[in-house]
Amino acid sequence: MNRVMSNKWIIGMYILPAFLLISIFIFVPLLLSGYYGLMDWDGIGAMKYIGMENYFNAIRDGLFWSSAFHSFMLALFSTVSLIVYLAISLILASKIKGSNLLRKIYLIPMLLSSVAIAQLWIKVFNPSNGILNSILASFGVDNPPAWLAEPNVVLYAIFIPILWQYAGFYILIYYAALKNIPESIVEAARIDGATPFQIAYKIKLPLIMGVVKVTIVLAVVGSLKYFDLIYVMTGGGPNGASEVMASYMYKLAFSSNDFGYGSAIGFLLLIITLIVTFIVRKVTASKEELQY
Repeated sequence: MNRVMSNKWIIGMYILPAFLLISIFIFVPLLLSGYYGLMDWDGIGAMKYIGMENYFNAIRDGLFWSSAFHSFMLALFSTVSLIVYLAISLILASKIKGSNLLRKIYLIPMLLSSVAIAQLWIKVFNPSNGILNSILASFGVDNPPAWLAEPNVVLYAIFIPILWQYAGFYILIYYAALKNIPESIVEAARIDGATPFQIAYKIKLPLIMGVVKVTIVLAVVGSLKYFDLIYVMTGGGPNGASEVMASYMYKLAFSSNDFGYGSAIGFLLLIITLIVTFIVRKVTASKEELQY
């Protein structure tokens, strides 16, 4: 077996099917997106080459930068929420009663489709008979906001179901990482008189820091390209107040039939995501990792 796997041609044969699939479904569409961004095209008729005009227009487009700001706000909230997910995971991993049941409950939102979650939260945020405004009214709030209709509120309101949807995913990752910590290390710390907070902060957290760094990258990248729940709940409205880069790209391509400009926005989204990912990895890298 070692003799076979030492042959580079055989290794290449094993890798080739996966490489072809990745190229067809990922790399080729990405390159085509950049190519279409050089065209004036409605998606049906003939293409007209216009060079970098779409990209220059995007750089001057206030709506694009507004949607980019909203995407970065979502990335910020998603990253900060990881602290809450980590705290919950630390509690669940400390062998509290009912931790197995709670772990399954946190995973329920992941089992639902984004469309179903969007419809659920649309009813929760309903200004007339939604459960949220009913609770506020019971506490004496006279004029509760129309959550999805007020430009100053809608962006933050829509973050709630997004963070709720992916809570179980990150909690499960942290829980698995914490469970892999040798119990002997924790017991030795307890014998030395360490408090639960000291064990969590000075022992458990450093040991799973590699996992934390990965989740930060996942949260940031996932937020920058997020689309489905926002599009179903508000469509980017009202008046672009909840527009993100992905939904703006979709509207340009499929609602305005401007596939050239929409492709340029999509390619810029890719570039922004790569740059942000590189920055996040550099910021979170340890001294040993920076040396390589």
